Amino acid sequence: MPSSPPQATGPSTTFRNRRADLLLLLATVALALWVTSGLWRDPNTRMITVNSSDQALFEWLLAFGGHAVTHGENPLFTHLINVPDGVNLAVNTSITAYAVVFAPLTYLVGPPATFLVILTLNLAATAVAWYWLLSRHLVTSRLAAGVGALFIAYCPAMVSHANAHLNWTAGWLVPLLVWGVLRLRRPGRAIAGGVVLGVLVAVAFSIAAEGLFFTALAVALFLLVWTLHPARRAEARAALPDFLRGLGVTALVAGVLLAYPLWLHFAGPQRYHGTGFDPLIHSEDIAAYGSYPRRSLAGWAGLGTSLAPNPTEENSFFGIPLLLLAVACFVLLWRRADRAFQATLTALGVTALVFAVLSWGPTAKWNGRRTDQLLPFGVLDNLPVINAALPSRLALVVAPVIGLLLAYALDTLRARPPRHRSTELVWALGFAAALLPLLPTPLLTSIREPVPAFITSGAWQRYVSPGGVLTPLPVTVDLYPDGQRWQAYALAHRQGEFRIPAGFFLGPGGPDGRGRIGPVPRTFSALVDQAGRTGLVPIITDGSIRESRADLHYWGVETVVLADRVHGAKFDVDEEAVRRTATALLGPPERVEDVWLWRVPPA
Repeated sequence: MPSSPPQATGPSTTFRNRRADLLLLLATVALALWVTSGLWRDPNTRMITVNSSDQALFEWLLAFGGHAVTHGENPLFTHLINVPDGVNLAVNTSITAYAVVFAPLTYLVGPPATFLVILTLNLAATAVAWYWLLSRHLVTSRLAAGVGALFIAYCPAMVSHANAHLNWTAGWLVPLLVWGVLRLRRPGRAIAGGVVLGVLVAVAFSIAAEGLFFTALAVALFLLVWTLHPARRAEARAALPDFLRGLGVTALVAGVLLAYPLWLHFAGPQRYHGTGFDPLIHSEDIAAYGSYPRRSLAGWAGLGTSLAPNPTEENSFFGIPLLLLAVACFVLLWRRADRAFQATLTALGVTALVFAVLSWGPTAKWNGRRTDQLLPFGVLDNLPVINAALPSRLALVVAPVIGLLLAYALDTLRARPPRHRSTELVWALGFAAALLPLLPTPLLTSIREPVPAFITSGAWQRYVSPGGVLTPLPVTVDLYPDGQRWQAYALAHRQGEFRIPAGFFLGPGGPDGRGRIGPVPRTFSALVDQAGRTGLVPIITDGSIRESRADLHYWGVETVVLADRVHGAKFDVDEEAVRRTATALLGPPERVEDVWLWRVPPA
């Protein structure tokens, strides 16, 4: 592991360093605002176009988490959605730490604005955290640290996940975790270092458990390769006792803080095994590594591709020029490095290659065509915990490795410039050709359907008993997130609680005991979904009427509500077909405020 680089001292050097720090801060804030600029026009009326369902989910999590803490409820399990079974949020992305810390802001400005603030801060803080780690511990050049940090924070994967993923954009956690692990090797730091790292692990688990798992795997692989290198064995052997003591303290602190969340995750109600996503679909196309993402200058120029399963999962997409530059940086560093630093380079190279291959999933895919070639992830996919990971996201480990190589190479070039100006120019052109096409463009945004006045005015309270069940039409799932959007508004504006059937969450019910998105559909939800998708009223029989009413009674629904404008996350919803279907099942509706409403008599 590299030691802290020697830092030049003196008033002029201090001034230059502080100026560089300020420039980095201004640059990352400007880029974060640029990427999210479409939402800043009005966060309450605009949404992210390509992933509005996830945005609605995170807004709901922020509202629910703040409500749970201020009302003394369990923030990791709820019966507000998926009535009557409830949802285990410990096996979902509960972002509990964010929900608690930002609860005052959520109550003040609402979940949509809080979501936007956190998303913007995530991007900016990721660059700041990596810059701090690089400039204070790994390289001497502030320019090198800034280039590496800005690339990691705004690489294609981070910009892609900025499409509503508050968990994956919290990349600032990774350099803090790496720093926490590195400082465990210092003598006398076992207790203090272990406590700090244990707290960091607990925070990371509450925000991005999958990201924490990937970070742990990557750091473990790096350290294994690094310690086995002949040039580092003696140093590793000497540091091992302090390191293990620090890890023991880390495990103890994190274990105490996460005892209940981990029990819920592995043994609690409504848990599941595996994941609700297909690893064959959510695996990285090998050709994607040399392709360009859509939200970049290259994508804007028409060079972007659609090799990812969706626009939020462009986890590699580095482009061929950057891959060539990374190889050139590695060769440059290897030639100029002593044997000790070659151990670091070897560990970085192995880590990047292993995670790149694992990201290709169970079988290889090239340019959209799946082959029968079995890959390592196909063997590991049956292991516990690993079977809950999406293989394509393992490519997220590769970007920081490339960022480190860029920073190390720039640091070396500035410390020992090439002898010929032409060589220096070639390096400058290489960096420009590799990085400029990847400059991010703003996220796509669009106008969101407003929360009905029936909810915002509090009129719903006249039709639902305290803690009673209301369902919007169509029934809330990932494709129809209105129910959780309405619930988030009610919770954040202290209107009280109403519960809803179903919802957007991961829970049991998938094939082979695996998880699935939302509950298993019932007759009523399936009929309304069919009408909303196709615009055609399904054939309604006496049997379907009985089954639909039995479904409503199973959920305990008191009131069924259809807004004039329904948000469909992937397609436009035909509200008229939905209204006619509900009328055929439940009879004529009432008109209340700006919604159609059906009262459901008790069973």
